[in-house]
Amino acid sequence: MDMSDLKFRENGLIPAIIQDHTDGEVLMMAFMNREALDKTLQTGRTWFWSRSRQQLWEKGKTSGHYQLVKNVTTDCDYDALLIQVEQLGPGACHEGYRSCFHNPIAYESESETLESPEEIEPSFDPEAVYGSSSPGILNELFEVVEERFNRPTEDSYTSYLFAEGLDKILKKIGEEATEVVIAAKNPNMDELVFELADLYYHTLVLMVEKGTDPGTVFRELKSRRSK
Repeated sequence: MDMSDLKFRENGLIPAIIQDHTDGEVLMMAFMNREALDKTLQTGRTWFWSRSRQQLWEKGKTSGHYQLVKNVTTDCDYDALLIQVEQLGPGACHEGYRSCFHNPIAYESESETLESPEEIEPSFDPEAVYGSSSPGILNELFEVVEERFNRPTEDSYTSYLFAEGLDKILKKIGEEATEVVIAAKNPNMDELVFELADLYYHTLVLMVEKGTDPGTVFRELKSRRSK
């Protein structure tokens, strides 16, 4: 087939299912635009388009869990991609699992009661991979927040904030900033650190809501440092 046969959506994106080439396990699903697909084919590693950040991102750039492309096919309607990869590292999911599809749904059919699915154990410790005491944790947390934006869940506070909208997020940032000020006036350092962490988190939620990311802020800080 020719690349021109692919049917990108009106927003210029096409869904890409990522599958382990050895055992067929589905590892994740993300979106590609034409540039992400071109870079994937050119570099032999998966690249995607972030809808919230409005920018390209390379899978594994933060964690080192790159995906080496083995085969790329499209479905019969030319509107979805299946990309078979060699998954480097113990898993594709930033939550520590081999596959992003690790949340089984228990349900009953009309004919019989199905057995409850077994709980899936994480294949690696995210903190051991991404670090818990370095600035890199901000990027990891940002990815989690972005995931809740793209795939909201009912029990997620982050998804709740996105559902409530910008005004709710701004209200929370104002509240957390006030709590930081109050904590800073007290001698308890643990309280200040706790409140600062809350403020950092809600700031990341705002970044996703408005379509920016920590890297953009870091670049701005760097530009100021050089002046």
